[in-house]
Amino acid sequence: MPGRCQLCDKAPITGIKYVRSGLAKAKGGVGRKIRGKQRRWFKPNLQRLKVMESNGHVHRVWVCSRCMKSGRIMKAPKQKEMAALRAEKAAK
Repeated sequence: MPGRCQLCDKAPITGIKYVRSGLAKAKGGVGRKIRGKQRRWFKPNLQRLKVMESNGHVHRVWVCSRCMKSGRIMKAPKQKEMAALRAEKAAK
């Protein structure tokens, strides 16, 4: 699986995971303290989709969920729908 979206080029970024202990001051404690820090990767939510290009070609691409929700891609129709489209084209 590639690490980035093929539409928006979103890629994994580094970050830090914190381990905290103690009770928050708002809850009557002396405050939360950081007991450990660990480096980690925040990865994009990539899905492999069949996409139809404007010229009618269908192929699979890795796309992030944000691009899917925003409508930046056109999902390929199901097999039965594609067969019907091809039959219509052939009849013309």
